[in-house]
Amino acid sequence: MRALKARMEAFLASRVLTRSDDWADSIGRAVSMQAAADDVVRAVVQHARQNGATWQVIGDALGVSRQAAFQRYGRPIDPRTGESMNTTPLPGVAELAASVIEDLASGQWTRVTERFDPSMRASLSEDTLAAAWAQIVGLSGALEGLGEPEVSRAGDMTITNTPLAMEAGDYTAQIVFRDDRAIAGLRILERQTP
Repeated sequence: MRALKARMEAFLASRVLTRSDDWADSIGRAVSMQAAADDVVRAVVQHARQNGATWQVIGDALGVSRQAAFQRYGRPIDPRTGESMNTTPLPGVAELAASVIEDLASGQWTRVTERFDPSMRASLSEDTLAAAWAQIVGLSGALEGLGEPEVSRAGDMTITNTPLAMEAGDYTAQIVFRDDRAIAGLRILERQTP
């Protein structure tokens, strides 16, 4: 708790904007403040959990669902081993998902299926993948753009949910990656408007 207090005091004392035009320095200071604030939130959430706060209470305080709060700050235990699970998403996975989607949109079926893990390769052929994408294009037109992906870690996998804007419809590309960057799951879901 003493280290947290020192970090918080440094955070409060830090100057971000300077009178000079050294914007790189100002941005660097702001990033340091953001990291310090994240550390404070993480420590307070851990303290709250240790003292009986539920994930619902924490999620409400953060303005997110209890699941989102848990995914960001929780420490899940692997039921297979009893060890803490890795909750850090695969680095660069948002860009990886975007490249898979771009390959789908440009008809590069082989490039997509080459990324499949053995289980996916056995269950989804190039022809079936092409037919599925053709069905989506037939219903909603060509891909016009990608939204900001949501990325999470579940067990041994990193899951990306990337919004797709088609000419006449909205979808989500859910792609599941193993740590070796192989695709372990691929679904295109129609997005429901509220």
